[in-house]
Amino acid sequence: MTELIQPVILCGGSGTRLWPLSRSGFPKQFLCLTGAESLFQQAAKRLAGLGSVDLQVAKPMIVSGEEHRFLAAEQLREAGIKLGVALLEPVGRNTAPALTLAALAATADALDPVLVVTPADQTVANTEAFTEAMQAAVREAAGGSIVILGVTPDSPETGYGYIQSATEAQEPVMLVQRFVEKPNAATAQQYLAEGGYYWNAGMFVLKASVWLRALEQFRPDILRATTAAWEQRSTDAYAATPFMRPGKAEFTAIPAESIDYAVMERCPGSKYPVKMVPLDAGWSDLGAWDAVWSVLPKDPHGNAHVGDTLATDSHNTLVHATSRLVALVGVQNLVVVETPDAVLVADRSRSQDVKHIVNDLQQQKREEHTLHRKVHRPWGWYDSIDEGGRFKVKRIQVKPGASLSLQKHHHRAEHWVVVCGTAEITCGDKKMLLTENQSTYIPLDEVHRLANPGTIPLEIIEVQSGSYLGEDDIVRFEDHYGRSQA
Repeated sequence: MTELIQPVILCGGSGTRLWPLSRSGFPKQFLCLTGAESLFQQAAKRLAGLGSVDLQVAKPMIVSGEEHRFLAAEQLREAGIKLGVALLEPVGRNTAPALTLAALAATADALDPVLVVTPADQTVANTEAFTEAMQAAVREAAGGSIVILGVTPDSPETGYGYIQSATEAQEPVMLVQRFVEKPNAATAQQYLAEGGYYWNAGMFVLKASVWLRALEQFRPDILRATTAAWEQRSTDAYAATPFMRPGKAEFTAIPAESIDYAVMERCPGSKYPVKMVPLDAGWSDLGAWDAVWSVLPKDPHGNAHVGDTLATDSHNTLVHATSRLVALVGVQNLVVVETPDAVLVADRSRSQDVKHIVNDLQQQKREEHTLHRKVHRPWGWYDSIDEGGRFKVKRIQVKPGASLSLQKHHHRAEHWVVVCGTAEITCGDKKMLLTENQSTYIPLDEVHRLANPGTIPLEIIEVQSGSYLGEDDIVRFEDHYGRSQA
């Protein structure tokens, strides 16, 4: 008999401790931190590889915020993986409601697959070991068990919750005795010395029906509220990508709770015991820059450098250079992260404290905590390359066949110069085609649209001028991506 696996990838979170690369508009799960693929793409490929003679893998289901839907869909397309459905949360309500949405979606067609639930922002060095452990967990869960993966610890980490097994010797599948909170350093050292404790990686394997029954037992309020939101769902599709939205008002009313607090920590000793499969596969959640340093290749001096870098007499440093040369002289244990609009310099041992910088940016209402200078959109991207008192200059790229919304601005006019490709431009009641080195002017308050009818990317330089140049000065009349306002 073949068991159906439903991959569920949880794409929430903003990864504030990995600022300035990770920002709420482009969080860490979509970054390429350990290779040529993003953490999200790596997670999707790991789950797609779980199939075997007795295990069939369905198209992945993702739970994401509305603002990241096109980014996730595009990264799956680039990875050659077809999306099953994207469940779009109107607001964040932690992981228990997210998993409940996935379970309701998975059982909507009278199926009851084994849900393999993983965060989107982890890395695994040994894919074969991961596959072997996860397949063992799936086969155990197929019989009705709740299964969690426990990472075999190699250091006294204080940043993870722990799982205590009920058996002293490591076995392929073990009963969980209890879950424990993130310990202090002394307690973590004690756990490591005693053995029988494992890091909680936040990966869960169980049938959809089992999750719904356990949630009804322990948190019926979350089940009722999430079901109410599910019943008010709506669906749309862009380029054959299914986006499903629960009812906004109903979802907002759901109590925010994690999978662990809502159900898992209550299970030991109940009629829903939890089993654990040990995972020894070079796992990391890349929670901060020191974790990124630990998994990257290093030179003989312990330096892990990405991008255009030079170093002399420097040891155990991490440098991530995005847009220019970064040089180090005579330093140790530093983290230097360079982006076009922000540079972070930190002691590697203080990596966790980067979140305080992000808090300060939020309090000061600075854009650097949310968006990069280069901003991705479903139609392409724009890069704000210069700005002054009454002007802003952008480099804009539009994908072949894509177009921006039909829109207007109350406070700015725009000049467009085509530098590559062909632009189809709507301006008022006129429509025109422009090619390389040709330009046009969009007056203030004029309804307009930019489209790429060609087969290669379109690039233009846009010069904005006016009294207000904020991104919120836009009125959309028609949009292919569900963003129109009028």
